[in-house]
Order: sequence, then C-alpha cells, then structure tokens
Amino acid sequence: MTDQAINVQELFSIKGKVALVTGGSRGIGLMIARGYVQAGAKVYISSRKAEVCDQVAKELSAIGSCYSIPADVSTSEGCAHLVQELSAKEKALHILVNNAGAAWGAPLADYPEAGFDKVMDTNVKAVFFLTRDLVPLLEKAARPGDPGRVINIGSIDGIKVPSVENYAYAPSKAAVHHLTRVLAVKLGPRNITVNAIAPGPFESQMTKWLLENFKDKIEADCPLGRIGSPEDMAGVAIYLASRAGAYVNGVVIPVDGGICIT
Repeated sequence: MTDQAINVQELFSIKGKVALVTGGSRGIGLMIARGYVQAGAKVYISSRKAEVCDQVAKELSAIGSCYSIPADVSTSEGCAHLVQELSAKEKALHILVNNAGAAWGAPLADYPEAGFDKVMDTNVKAVFFLTRDLVPLLEKAARPGDPGRVINIGSIDGIKVPSVENYAYAPSKAAVHHLTRVLAVKLGPRNITVNAIAPGPFESQMTKWLLENFKDKIEADCPLGRIGSPEDMAGVAIYLASRAGAYVNGVVIPVDGGICIT
C-alpha cells in the first residue's frame, strides 16, 4: 500500500450531485436543503403545501439549484407522484433524504388511533416505500467508491424515552433507526448506503412549543449548553452524502450535543 495525497476539498464535496429532501421547506429539512444547495448540489425539495414548497425553492434558487415537487408522502398516491415527477426530470439520484415527519401529542388515555396512524404512515411507511421506489435512480447514480446515499432523519427520542406525551413519535423514530440498518444490509450489495441522523433539539415547527416552554432546561441538560444550529445539521448531512462518508453504512448518528448520553 502506497501513501496517496488526499484532496480534502473533493473528499467533502457534493458539487453536481442530485438530491431529494422530503419535508425540505422548513425545519431540519430546510437546513439540509440549504446546505446542499450552498455546497453545489442540485436539490429537489418536497412538502405537502405546494405554495410553501414553491416559495422556498424559489428563495433557495437565488443561491444555487433548487426545485419544488410538492407531494404528501404519507400516502401511497403522494409517494407515487413524487417518484414519477422526479423520474421525469432526472435519470439518476445521488442522495435521498427522508426527512418528512409528523408528531401527535395527547395524554395516554386520549391518544387517538388516527394520530397514531398518521405518525406511523409519515415517519415509517413513507421512508420505506419512497426508498424502495427510488432504488433504480439511486443505483444509476452510484459509482465505485461513491455509492448512492439514503439518509433517514430519526430522532434522539428513538434512542431515549422522551418526557412529553407523544406516544407514536418515539416508537416511529426507533423504527426508522432499525429500518435504516435493515435497508443498509439489503442495499449495500447494490452500492447504496443507508444511514440515519438522530437530531436533538433544533428550531422547527415540531419543536416550537417545547423550545418556547423548556429551552432553558434543554440547554442546561445538554453537555454543550445549547440547541443545534443549521450548520450542525447541514454539516453531518453533507458528510454522509460526500466521498468522506462513502464507507459509512447502517449507522445512526445522534446530533444532539450529547443529550442522549446524559
């Protein structure tokens, strides 16, 4: 084995890659989409609300390449529409970020079946079926030493028991983490890696109430003493999508400042 110089800029580059970020119009999805656009990727974002999705794509287009494909991935029809639209626009997909998610809070005695189903359909079923149906495009983008990438967004609530009464959310994210491992084993031989990011507290619509009421306590419980920033999320997502992360497969990376180990 001979020593070879490493081009670090190319090692972490995703320039020219094609990415799809579901739930990419706000919160963590938007943090990742903006990071990808700034890094030179061609990014498609998807979300349920067409007007919002179109507007965010227009804003991100001012700094790079970003396009909108509105779709509700919690339904089979929405997933099929997204796959069809993307396939009509692109011959290959380098990066799939399964970020679209839902939460439903209610006391144990009152927790509705409809809420449980909505969370599971959005957070688990959509991840599986969208990934399954986009495998052909991911395979076409894969190259030796640079596989296709699937990045699932889990949560530290899928690692530890949360304090809030959101009974479907934590199990759904634990399912995402294990589905990540299952798909990593199955798709690895097809030159596609599957990994998950487990975010801690970041500013988003989903965490708005929690941060408004408990931000001081959350920061006090975090070894780093703060909530996450957009750079924190974009950084790990770029790493997993770049050549630097090409040999990482089937892992769940907590991005929480150390909260889940306290």
